[in-house]
Amino acid sequence: MDSTTEKTSTRLDWALFILLGFFWGSSYLFIKIGIDAGLEPFTLVSLRLLFGLVLLAVVVRVAGEPLPRQPRMIGHLVVLGFFSVALPFGLITWAEQSVDSSLAAVLTGAVPLFVIPFAALFLPAERITINGLLGIAVGLIGVAIVVGFDPADLAGNELIAEVALIGAAVSYAIGGVYARRNVHGLRPMIPALFQVGIALVMMAIPALVLERPWERGLAPEALFAVVWLGLLGSGAAYLIFFRLLGHWGATRTSLVAYLLPIWGIALGALVLQEPIDARLLLGTALVIGGIALVNLRRGSRQLWGRGVTPPAPTEG
Repeated sequence: MDSTTEKTSTRLDWALFILLGFFWGSSYLFIKIGIDAGLEPFTLVSLRLLFGLVLLAVVVRVAGEPLPRQPRMIGHLVVLGFFSVALPFGLITWAEQSVDSSLAAVLTGAVPLFVIPFAALFLPAERITINGLLGIAVGLIGVAIVVGFDPADLAGNELIAEVALIGAAVSYAIGGVYARRNVHGLRPMIPALFQVGIALVMMAIPALVLERPWERGLAPEALFAVVWLGLLGSGAAYLIFFRLLGHWGATRTSLVAYLLPIWGIALGALVLQEPIDARLLLGTALVIGGIALVNLRRGSRQLWGRGVTPPAPTEG
């Protein structure tokens, strides 16, 4: 690759990195739009997964990727479908019935803070460092500031919704660590396809039984929201993520977590006129700062673990 081609590829990767943050960060806005337009949580999640599954299935088909047939691997993918897609999508969507989309983006953006302890417990090569512990502490202080624990909220649904959002971040962290421990030898496109498909089944059953979506009309803004969430927030975002994994590796690509709260707050304010107060800004800054400390390698000293950090995985 000559220097001109390399520079063009680098610029494209940076543009795609920002676009990935936008697609994932905008998901909180469009969840809120879908909920406000009358979609029930299970129905909204099912529809977005259906659109995402169609796009991913087409891409996998065109690419000619082989599908796993080992029962053990399929079992691992079922677990991933629950923890990485079904449970967090359901919790976030349910929570946004009661809280702003910007708050949802900040609280679920704390995923890297929860990965550290789970990785140290279940991945023998991982370690906990001083930077990691300090980052977790700073980030959790930010989460506490964002939540606020206003006594006026204790009697309502807002605090429960905030706890659900934190639960979604924990679920994402469990799914990420589980995938690193148990899912190997597959190109990333395949786990994504299976996770989305399995999660669709998990969400569609309660949607059909409990919400009976055929009895409700589908407003135009609701349809636009689920198409955006499915095709861009799930399908296209995964494809961009795979490209960046191949070009940059997992560690650098994971820095997209910094962008999600920023996009979430900005879009919530611009589109839905959600308020931005000092508490939200301070808490967000501390969450992002905590993530930065967690990812800081220089000057870190091991406190727990074997201290052999494996190379960042690439698409393979």
